[in-house]
Amino acid sequence: MGQLTPDMIMVLVMIGLAIFLFIVEWIRVDVVAILMMVALPLLHLVTPKEAFVGLSSNAVVSIIAVIIIGAGLDKTGMINKLVKPVLAVAGTSTSRIIVAISFTVAVISSFMQNIGAAALFLPAIQRISKMQKIPLSRLLMPVGFSAILGGTITLVGCSPLILLNDLLLPFNLKPFGLFDVTPIGLTLVAGGIACFIVLGRFILPQGECQGTEDNEAFCTIGGLMAEEENVNSHYELTTSQDFMDYRDPVRVEDLRRRYLVNVLALTEPPDFKTLSPSPESEIRAGVDLVVCGRQQDVERMALAEEMELKETIDCYSSELDTSISGTVEAVVSPRSQFAGMTLADIRIQDRFRVTPLEIHRQEETYRAEIDSIALQTGDVIRFYGTWKRLESLHREGGLLFSMPSDLEDMRPEKALWAGAWLVLSLVMIMIFDIQLSVALMTGALGMVVTRVISIDEAYQSVDWRTIFLLAGLIPLGIATQKTGTAEWIAGSILNIIGDVSPIVLMTVIGILSTMFTLVISNVGATVLLVPLVVNMALAAGADPRMAALVVGLATSNSFMLPTHQVNALYMGPGRYRTVDFIKAGSLVSVIFLVVMIAMISLIYGI
Repeated sequence: MGQLTPDMIMVLVMIGLAIFLFIVEWIRVDVVAILMMVALPLLHLVTPKEAFVGLSSNAVVSIIAVIIIGAGLDKTGMINKLVKPVLAVAGTSTSRIIVAISFTVAVISSFMQNIGAAALFLPAIQRISKMQKIPLSRLLMPVGFSAILGGTITLVGCSPLILLNDLLLPFNLKPFGLFDVTPIGLTLVAGGIACFIVLGRFILPQGECQGTEDNEAFCTIGGLMAEEENVNSHYELTTSQDFMDYRDPVRVEDLRRRYLVNVLALTEPPDFKTLSPSPESEIRAGVDLVVCGRQQDVERMALAEEMELKETIDCYSSELDTSISGTVEAVVSPRSQFAGMTLADIRIQDRFRVTPLEIHRQEETYRAEIDSIALQTGDVIRFYGTWKRLESLHREGGLLFSMPSDLEDMRPEKALWAGAWLVLSLVMIMIFDIQLSVALMTGALGMVVTRVISIDEAYQSVDWRTIFLLAGLIPLGIATQKTGTAEWIAGSILNIIGDVSPIVLMTVIGILSTMFTLVISNVGATVLLVPLVVNMALAAGADPRMAALVVGLATSNSFMLPTHQVNALYMGPGRYRTVDFIKAGSLVSVIFLVVMIAMISLIYGI
């Protein structure tokens, strides 16, 4: 093992700084990557050309193309069309539903980003939960974990595997093919799903269930679900003729604050019906209004404010028809521009004229003063409004909606075109051996040319923060290898663990990759670890390609904490706690490592 040089010390400092900033999150991860991109050439650790080579790398272009292809598939409604046949196969058995949906999501995730697959299926899973009366907590975690595992089925399923061949180039190692990882990935998916089927009752929150059928618990709509139905019941009231006498003006927001009741519709002078009125709107004398809330709260409000509670929805029956308006659940998506902002900051009601009813965060539901709550990733917000206005909010982005599929702006007539371009991309890769980025960008361009998706929609679909994160960390990997830092770290680790067999070395690499990906992004872990483990394998006489493959796969082993984008997305709707992820994720992580090492050993003979 050589001595540390000044350049190696500087690279170690930059690696430590990057990891520290990833963990503390003082600045965004993509800004950290851009910092590395600028600082490394200034420190003369890489050349200016090497500093920006990531922006044009095969991996970055491939990821952009995969995202656009996924957006095109989503726009045609192909994903939604899979729900009915999947349910037809699954029937009413909870276990079969979990297997069918999880496997379907995993397969879709093998050709598009796993967060995209998870987000696309969230509304469908919510509908399945209500139709089949299964607690959402029993469905979302198995499906979310399967979306993550599905990224290991093909070389374009997740960013680390897309990046893998680029990181092998400096070592002149043979690149991996599109389906080289498929047997391993399918086995990992099967192991993850089997874990939930066999041990789900012990590691998943079960909700409130009663009765059995074929030794399986089927959950009723009682408990929490029934409470939600009660909370969102609609009532029509009329104010008295002397309502405004001898009192301060009563505004819409006053009723929410005093009685936890939301005003959905209000008659404003002169007899103008307003849906989702502004919080500042005043309640006048002799007008009708429709509210949403618990019956006891509405009755308490009617008594205190001297309003007449009607037996049925009368004046607003047509406006509140389900074909015109309704209630949806929206989830604050990972990296949403709304995260950290309040509903008041976003001016939701003023801009979109929809009514926020409540915010659900993990185990807490907030109904009062919700305009002042800073939003977090995974928060579930329940909105009421007309479908047109809700669709407008949907298009704003940053929120993932459970919009009825027949009201979404889909292009089903373009489904054949979308499928054809995906197949063409795969054929170009498998049969004609065309470079991954070229083949995938051909499919993405085809989506735009045939108007499956517009060029503006294609640009909007790309998460540019992920792109700059990847492009900014590539020069850090180059510096690690170029200065000999990776070789020095590898030698240090080998001195610590001693002379071990290749299979033990691969296990150590798998554990190291898992630990890294729990605290920093999977892209960051891959860029930092591949040069390191290749040097470790070369020094130990093991196969360096297999060492790199272990990193590419094991950086998807991110289940123990809700830090992965998919886990963060499902945490709110599933009402999971961190301890739920620790309990289930720890078991799945162990199964992942065992299955991965066993399959690599079986297929490649390490």
